[in-house]
Amino acid sequence: MALNDKQRPLPSAELVEDLEPRFEPSSELLAWARSTFIGDDAPLHNPEHGHLLDASIGILWTNVEHAKNGRRIVGQCELGTPRAMGKWAKARAEQQITEWFGEVPDFILTFHAHYAGQVDDASFCALVEHELYHAAQDVDAFGMPKFRQNGLPAFVIRGHDVEEFVGVVRRYGSEATGVQRMVDAANARPEVARADIAHACGTCHLKVV
Repeated sequence: MALNDKQRPLPSAELVEDLEPRFEPSSELLAWARSTFIGDDAPLHNPEHGHLLDASIGILWTNVEHAKNGRRIVGQCELGTPRAMGKWAKARAEQQITEWFGEVPDFILTFHAHYAGQVDDASFCALVEHELYHAAQDVDAFGMPKFRQNGLPAFVIRGHDVEEFVGVVRRYGSEATGVQRMVDAANARPEVARADIAHACGTCHLKVV
């Protein structure tokens, strides 16, 4: 596979250079992400994002530095509806989100502008897909996709496929610890391109299902 021929959108120079904390919605980056990974005819189409075809997604650039547990965070995926807030705080947050996107979307993806402006295409694609993988459709007790009463998918934030200690895998093996698929994927040739994905994801530090 080849990367999308269309040059990926970049944050504005004004945002990158601004010393004041800023968040800037990007319909261009959303359109690029859909046309690169989600659409049926996307050059890097990933069927695992199929539930996002009709999902409402908002994307933000930010110049705000963020770190957690000593690691720099350059991307994050959240559910669009604010949670764990008082009534007024939630209303204020929803007003701001609506001013950005025209609605409260199903998911909000945020990317660090400085990182995006410096990283290569493959690494940026890896970051965007990492966040898209967090934007998941919920499943029932039998592993079947869940839907809301209006027939649309029920969305959640998804955790990683693999959560295991290296020592446990070393002692008991990849099959016993349920990580064989990850080992097989790691040993195979990359489907898209080799990328540096040493970045940190803010979503990974949030409570996920």
